[in-house]
Amino acid sequence: MHLALATGNLLNRMESARSRIDQSLTQQRRFVSDASHELFTPIAGLRTLLEEARLHPDETDLDELLGDALESVGRLQTIVTDLLVLAKVGANTPDALVNVDLGEMVRAAVSRHEKGVPVRLRLAFGVRVDVIDSEIARLLANLLDNAQRHARHVVLVEVCRSGQYGELTVTDDGDGIAAIDRERVFERFTRLDTARCRNRGGTGLGLTIARDIAEAHRGTIDVEDSAMGGARFVLRLPLADHQTSGHP
Repeated sequence: MHLALATGNLLNRMESARSRIDQSLTQQRRFVSDASHELFTPIAGLRTLLEEARLHPDETDLDELLGDALESVGRLQTIVTDLLVLAKVGANTPDALVNVDLGEMVRAAVSRHEKGVPVRLRLAFGVRVDVIDSEIARLLANLLDNAQRHARHVVLVEVCRSGQYGELTVTDDGDGIAAIDRERVFERFTRLDTARCRNRGGTGLGLTIARDIAEAHRGTIDVEDSAMGGARFVLRLPLADHQTSGHP
């Protein structure tokens, strides 16, 4: 009886492990397919430009050709850079963690982010977290880029202490995100604005990267209702005093 029970438990664990592996492989195949499609678009555009120039050299405006080609190459570079970031998130060793004042870190990062609509700050200081500072800076940059693409007049960035967490919020005064789409925006290559072409709307990986970084730090990131009428992204990170040991 004991042997039969042990065997049954072992088979159940094996089946559960197989199910997780199958699910992981399915997700990987989907990601490779999506990434290939995203890379194919600028590559196809670049090839078309060059083929047209080769067929009709006398009718080709060299400056225009080079400008369009560089735009396609820049698009490819941005996608590849984001894919590399996704691959590296969570790969750092524990000694890469640094203890930072989240408010000070955000103030410095925003001061370097000189583009788009104005950014207002409402920061509490002394909110200390243990993080990979370059990853959190990248997360904030992605949230700012997203907010500034959709804001009408202003973006508000806030830092405060919320229980055992440091809380960073980025809010815009744009059209907001419908409740039904608030999880989907974190999926890879998701663009809610179908009218916006790929060349103008980012890679579709910015919010995916943001969530992966948050989860690698044992934190969360969600979209909530905003008093400003737009989208409000909320990052919560464990305070340094409440971090458990080990790499995030």
